[in-house]
Amino acid sequence: MTDIPYLLERVGPAAVVQLHAEAFARLCLRDKCLAWHLYEAALSGRDIYYDQRYEHGLVMRGVIEALFVGRASLEPAVAAAIERYTRLFWINSGPYEHITSRKFVLELSRVQLLAAIEAVRASGQFVPLDSHATPLAFVDAHARDFLDETWRPMVTSKTPAPGEDILAASANNLYAGVSSTDVEGFEERFALNSRLSKEPDGALREDVYRVGGRYGATLARVVAHLEAACAVAPPATRAALEALIRFYRSGEEQDRREYDIAWVADTACAVDTINGFIEVYLDARGRKGAWEGIVFHENPEKTADIRRIAQHAAWFEAHMPYDQAYRRTDVVGVSARAIDVIVECGDAGPMTAIGINLPNDEALREVYGSKSVSLANVSEAYEKSQPESLRAEFCWSDEERERSRRWQALAGELTTSLHEVIGHGSGRMAPQVGSPQTVLREQYSTLEETRSDLVALHFIADPVMVELGLIDAADHVDVVRAEYEGYARNALVQLRRVRKGTHLEEDHMRNRQAIVHWLMAHTSAIERRQRDGRTFYVVVDDEAFREGVGRMLALVQRIKSEGLYDEAVALLDAHGIHFDPVLRDEVVARVDRLDLPSYTGFVMPRLAPVLDTTGAITDVEVSYPLDLATQMLEYADRYGMADEDRRVLATSTA
Repeated sequence: MTDIPYLLERVGPAAVVQLHAEAFARLCLRDKCLAWHLYEAALSGRDIYYDQRYEHGLVMRGVIEALFVGRASLEPAVAAAIERYTRLFWINSGPYEHITSRKFVLELSRVQLLAAIEAVRASGQFVPLDSHATPLAFVDAHARDFLDETWRPMVTSKTPAPGEDILAASANNLYAGVSSTDVEGFEERFALNSRLSKEPDGALREDVYRVGGRYGATLARVVAHLEAACAVAPPATRAALEALIRFYRSGEEQDRREYDIAWVADTACAVDTINGFIEVYLDARGRKGAWEGIVFHENPEKTADIRRIAQHAAWFEAHMPYDQAYRRTDVVGVSARAIDVIVECGDAGPMTAIGINLPNDEALREVYGSKSVSLANVSEAYEKSQPESLRAEFCWSDEERERSRRWQALAGELTTSLHEVIGHGSGRMAPQVGSPQTVLREQYSTLEETRSDLVALHFIADPVMVELGLIDAADHVDVVRAEYEGYARNALVQLRRVRKGTHLEEDHMRNRQAIVHWLMAHTSAIERRQRDGRTFYVVVDDEAFREGVGRMLALVQRIKSEGLYDEAVALLDAHGIHFDPVLRDEVVARVDRLDLPSYTGFVMPRLAPVLDTTGAITDVEVSYPLDLATQMLEYADRYGMADEDRRVLATSTA
């Protein structure tokens, strides 16, 4: 199917790519029905993430979407600025870049914004002005949100300016009037699923995400679709969904734990979902979960390789290059599949990872195991839509370029699988330490991603990859070199995404910088070379690379297992957070000259049920919008936050 469209358009720094799920049509009717109800449950909670990401995110989206729809009544230059901003707003789920955390702005003046609202209203298009009586009142209240990049400039700020607090410097809506000092010694009953706010008397209050609580009506709608899914789900899946429903109703930590346990145990159903307050990257403290919804089905053809890795998890653990005291001795419940994504929203999409390992709860992971998925159709879409010129620009030699072209897809799939299945599923905490999220605080997520990448980089070069039939013996050296070269190259190329400032905020970017620059400082594996005014990171010694990875992994595992916060800060501050702005400017100039994208947003497949005359589902069809605006406007129309929740949020924001 070589005529399948992938790259749809470019919007400023972003590529827009269609995600395909062609194998969905081969599922049985029961699995299709299950996927449909889970799809509806996922999309019904989408707006929660917009509100978590920025307190005015939903209000801004309503206005900017109305201006987008009515842009024909505007001057061409104004319409073009609104169209660009709206598409970036959709891709990033709000006015902050998903990767860099930095704010991007609507490139209009205050006068132009006001005139645009008035013109679109005059054309007959409804423009939701929230509680403001006039366009002027709305612009007075929100002009800085749209137009001023210095107003609340970072959605998450783990490394703020000297003297600033990480919570006060972060514009996300996970805290209201709360500083890091305020939460010291405060025992959160609902740490993952609440917004923490401060009462007028200084007391802290947890606004719990649950039915009857914050986002209550929207979560009730999610629950209704989950209940419909239970009716067609096999027993293990139904047990997990029922546990998730109990958690959404109570918000209690014990119910969340029971859901995680039931979800990990459900490994047989072809269709699965991730739904809830999951990842903590949005929170500078690393405690509050961002809402996401994912629905996927197994890709049987690609599952065999990742499953072999999972089946040998105990072997990998026993051969870790770190201290025996930090190795798990009872590796249990590690399962893995390659999957095709049907839909991702909230924290999971339109920008998406290529691999997932859950649950994040370290205590549960050590006792009950984990589930890992490799997002096969996402990886394929990335590969199919990547311009060859990006590879050519940053490869040192024709040999490196050819290795990358031939082997990078395979190497990337294997290291992603190793990262998710073995990396996140490995190691244990020292008995006296407790939760690593608690003791390592804002450094935890970066450190954990660093550790998991190091595990993957260490074992991709191990002979076991040949013994397990994952790499042909004759190709192993080339696959390893392609992965090491690609990893080093990425630390350079990813600087194109951070066009302002001199430090990184995103945890995955920090971890890659930390590994490459630690290797450059402590081994002879990577050289920095110059040619024709261009910088290259060149891998010159595979053995030194792997040996260095092993040493760094031993260091990082000790820091995590012992909860050594100060050592984590020192390591990441020295190698992972800061970068040379001159080098960044060079990289940006190179990609701009070639007109290369900095990141990718995906348009998801669309599901629709086929009904008979009684209203029963006889099939579920998959189609492809092939247009970002079409999909986003449909989502806003069909899956907007419940009106009751909007009224509550408007009151709390005011």
